[in-house]
Order: sequence, then structure tokens, then C-alpha cells
Amino acid sequence: MSYENILVHTENGIGTITINRPKKLNALNKVTIQELHNAFTTLNNDPSTKVIIITGSGEKAFVAGADISEFANFSVEQGAELARNGQEILFDYVANLSTPVIAAVNGFALGGGLELAMAAHFRIASHTAKMGLPEVSLGVIPGYGGTQRLPQLIGKGKAMELIMTAGMMDAQEALACGLVNHVTAPEELLDLAKKIASKIMRNSSVAIAHAIKAVNDNYTDGVNGYETEITQFGVCFGTEDFKEGTTAFLEKRKANFPGK
Repeated sequence: MSYENILVHTENGIGTITINRPKKLNALNKVTIQELHNAFTTLNNDPSTKVIIITGSGEKAFVAGADISEFANFSVEQGAELARNGQEILFDYVANLSTPVIAAVNGFALGGGLELAMAAHFRIASHTAKMGLPEVSLGVIPGYGGTQRLPQLIGKGKAMELIMTAGMMDAQEALACGLVNHVTAPEELLDLAKKIASKIMRNSSVAIAHAIKAVNDNYTDGVNGYETEITQFGVCFGTEDFKEGTTAFLEKRKANFPGK
């Protein structure tokens, strides 16, 4: 599949999606959001892809925000539809993907860019990265899950401050408050992402998919995450990966998970 605004590369079980709009600092527009959805879908449906890395082209920006020119004249109804469609097509979609997604934040991750990074299952950053939700400086609020995911990740008070001030935090502050898991040099960012991905790939992809669902359900209104954990735990017992994992452990050998 050919894309206009993103690059997709697969190697050794790792799919890498690079948002490639350098002249726009990789800003998200309607076309890019749809292309990202299509790329995530294709990689998630490929059993040979075990981990997905999402990053931005160049060193300046992961994603510097949404393409404001597309919605500056929207009505109330159009604004709500923009947020709803974006969440369904990309942000919630990524968060609930069964394939692990790592965001490699290589520069500015602002507005929709930070929301995309937060939709990933976890984040790493270059020490040049800067993150924030500056929407209130434009007279609007984050609409792609930012008001929900940021408090979950860093706590209500810190999230309120960041949103209300429209400020930015650097990579070290993001690390200290748990927004990112690791910080490294820009030239080492993708190598670190791939190193972590390789550790993930040693384990059962089936079990990981069930773990993602159990963790996410803890943050879903009206859903008992503990009950999800019990159910998903039980489901694992009927998988070939469980049989292989337990057999390998008892035989004191490395497991060779079939992914079923």
C-alpha cells in the first residue's frame, strides 16, 4: 500500500511507521490520520509483525500538533465530529490495538502529537523532545483523548497545570512524572525502541494481547478490570502459546511461541 504522508517499514518482526510531513513538522491532517489507521490495521493483521514503533521524520518533531488550517472555520457540530472521528479512527484505535505500540518521540509532541504518543502503549523520548497540550491557547481543548490520558499517566494536578498553562515539559521532566519510560540521545532513539521491541518479541504475542485488554479495561468506565483479568487469564489456558510456554519452562528450554 502506498502512502502520501507516512512511511512504513517492516523488518525482523518490527513494523515502523514514520509520519513524514517535515515541512509541516509532521502535523496531523485528515489524510494522515486515515493513513495511520490503515497502516496500523495492516501491521496489526500481519501475524509476523510483533511490535509497532511510531515516530516522526527528522529531528525537530514527532508530531507538532494538528493541522489547524483544516478546522479553523468549523461549526460546533463539525468540531465534535472531528474529535469523535479522530478518536475512533486513530487514537482509541491505537490504544486498543492487540499489537504492542511504542511511541519514539523524537522532538516536539504537541497537541494531537502528544495525544498520539499517549495512545501508544508506552513512550520513549530523545533528550531533545518537548511535550505539551497547548490547545487552550487557541481557545479550544484537547479533543483526541488528551484530557483523559494525560491525568491517567501523570496525575490530575500535573495534567491540569500542563493543560491550563498550555506549557511544555522537556524529556527529563516527562521521565520524572512517568509520561515517558526512557530518555536517550536522538541518534539512539530508534535503536532503543528496537531493543525494547526485541525483548517484547521473546514473549507470547497472544498473552501480550490479552494483557493489553486487561490493563486498558481498568481505565474504561463501567468495566471491571479485575473481571477482565480473570477472564483473559482463563482464555490463555486454551492457547497453544500457553502449552508451549509451560512445556518449555518444565523442560528448561527457551519457548518457541507459535503465536496462537
